[in-house]
Amino acid sequence: MGDAQSYPPPSPPSSKTPPITAAKHIMNGSQAKGIPRAGSEPIDPGALSKALRNFADVGQSGERSLGASPSRKRQRVYGDRFIPNREGQDLQASFSLIHDESSPSTPSKTKKRTPHGELHFQKTEEANRTFSTLLRSELFENTVPQTTPPTLSPDPTLTHHSNIGGSARHTPPTHASSSSLPAASMTPSTPHKNLFSYMSPRHHSAVSGHPTPSRTPGRHGVNLNTASDLYSLSPVRFDSQKLLLSPRKQPRAVTKVPFKVLDAPDLADDFYLNLVDWGGGNVLGVGLGSCVYMWDSASGRVNKLCELQDDTVTSVSWIQRGTHLSIGTGKGLVQIWDAEKQRRLRTMTGHTARVGALAWNDHILTSGSRDRLIFHRDVRQPDQYLRKLIGHKQEVCGLRWNTEDGQLASGGNDNKLMVWDKLSETPLWKFSDHTAAVKAIAWSPHQHSLLASGGGTADRRIKFWNTATGQCVSELDTGSQVCNLAWSKNSNELVSTHGYSQNQIVVWKYPSMTQVASLTGHTYRVLYLAMSPDGQTVVTGAGDETLRFWKCFQKRERDGVGGDGAGSKMERLGVIR
Repeated sequence: MGDAQSYPPPSPPSSKTPPITAAKHIMNGSQAKGIPRAGSEPIDPGALSKALRNFADVGQSGERSLGASPSRKRQRVYGDRFIPNREGQDLQASFSLIHDESSPSTPSKTKKRTPHGELHFQKTEEANRTFSTLLRSELFENTVPQTTPPTLSPDPTLTHHSNIGGSARHTPPTHASSSSLPAASMTPSTPHKNLFSYMSPRHHSAVSGHPTPSRTPGRHGVNLNTASDLYSLSPVRFDSQKLLLSPRKQPRAVTKVPFKVLDAPDLADDFYLNLVDWGGGNVLGVGLGSCVYMWDSASGRVNKLCELQDDTVTSVSWIQRGTHLSIGTGKGLVQIWDAEKQRRLRTMTGHTARVGALAWNDHILTSGSRDRLIFHRDVRQPDQYLRKLIGHKQEVCGLRWNTEDGQLASGGNDNKLMVWDKLSETPLWKFSDHTAAVKAIAWSPHQHSLLASGGGTADRRIKFWNTATGQCVSELDTGSQVCNLAWSKNSNELVSTHGYSQNQIVVWKYPSMTQVASLTGHTYRVLYLAMSPDGQTVVTGAGDETLRFWKCFQKRERDGVGGDGAGSKMERLGVIR
């Protein structure tokens, strides 16, 4: 019986006594494998299983010795919440690499056209931008809400001292404020024991000015500012709540359904013609086959103005002030009619092919034809034309006068857009940027020398030109054939009509060129467009032989009711026989 542990001597080879270690101690390598030593008795399976279990326990627990009693120390229970360690990560730089427009977003968003569900798209983009701004504000705000602010009173006059509990305490200097501390020192400390601690307000005299408490939050006082984020029931801070609750200008909603649809049998499906025009007298003129009809918006009546003999109507255009309507024909003639008296005033010649475009500038009537010529006609003189303009190499399909600046814009099937100054026979500008026929032309009523033009199927672009400098201001790929353009009289917006493949009408906000509305309903190319005198309604025509009326723009606030006062004469058109 000494200090060292003694083991019994091994049995001689001839002995029948089994070794003691086979039952009480771990077996050696040969016994663990089930190979009995020579001369020993068979091993008890129960003892072997128990020994193997003990051996496995020893391998799994390195701190537990063989035969030692289990530890009574309470084991720490860990939750299943994983809190990553952000040390060594530059979150500010990582967040800056995120797409700045909206979240989530795809990196390949450049040059992506606005989808046709433009109102839903705008709302989605606004929601994404708000979420991105909110996330940035929540993660990287300069100040972190503290349990105890540097000053207990929200009154800015108590910046230097507070008299709470009868004792005067000086607040820390301004350089120790939370806004000037580095970001690393602004992280709140983790509570040692309890997360919430409550204390009577009378102990507030021991408030510490350091923004990060060195001990358990709440031990130094209670924040009496009810506007603090500590008392907010919202998951976001008060600054973020102000961001979410701040009023925003909502996108203007435009009715997607036309409020009136008129049948227009024999309305030609021809890109190069201009068969619909809305006059200042609030009367719509439409060329159908060989006839011209008038629809009075005041009474809703339709009257036939004329029917051509052995000829077809290829264009119609109202004079700006008055009741005169000009008609271009397939044989190259230009007729002028008095719509109020339903009488033809004169027929003018000069063209050798169909006249597909007409434009008025006071008493000057300009006509464009398939014979590539443009004629200026003074309707007060007996001469057939005043000037002959030669410039286009193919059919002239677009004509628009800028009555304010005295400039004429012409577009042709030769993909050219030309600007003529007054009655000059030489073009002031000749633009060749379009890659398809230029029929859609519109002058801005809100900005001098601003011209919009649209290209056909191979081009699909709307371009804006400064005709004072001859520069292209901007352009936009619409994804569809541009058939017509018209500026709103009441707002800085414009409307375009399109052909393949959507056959849609789109209202754009200029200069951002964001879609206000995309209107569909026509089953053919929307080749014809006209705007009401008050600027609120547009009418569109297509080869599906329908005219559709859309309420696209709001009423002008300055005068309330649009128009130039000429409607009184034309209101009597409902009684024309």
